[in-house]
Amino acid sequence: MSYISKVISGKCPNCGKEHIFHDKGNPITFKMPKMTKECGSCGYNFHRETGFYFGAMYMSYALTVAEMITVMVLRLILNYLFDLNITMLHAFIAIVFVIFIMWTFNYRLSRVMWLNLFYKKDEQ
Repeated sequence: MSYISKVISGKCPNCGKEHIFHDKGNPITFKMPKMTKECGSCGYNFHRETGFYFGAMYMSYALTVAEMITVMVLRLILNYLFDLNITMLHAFIAIVFVIFIMWTFNYRLSRVMWLNLFYKKDEQ
């Protein structure tokens, strides 16, 4: 499996059978996603060491910035194509809404990306 397919599936980087997160969380109720401690099939430990996922915070930041840039580009396209008057205040509100809706997705995706980035087959 390639890195991208492992990240998109969100499954164990070792065997690819079990999901890394057993609870996806809910942005509306502020419920955090929950990771399993290890894979039920192969026993691969998802909690590598203390502070391992600290770097995933930077990946989450990069995802958030990409989402903000996407909203701003969409604002420019809509203003140009449809001659809409979307102000910066409207764009700011849209950015806050997108970030609020996507925070659990960013959290899960950044941790899965970070885990797969440092995966080695011989770590068992």
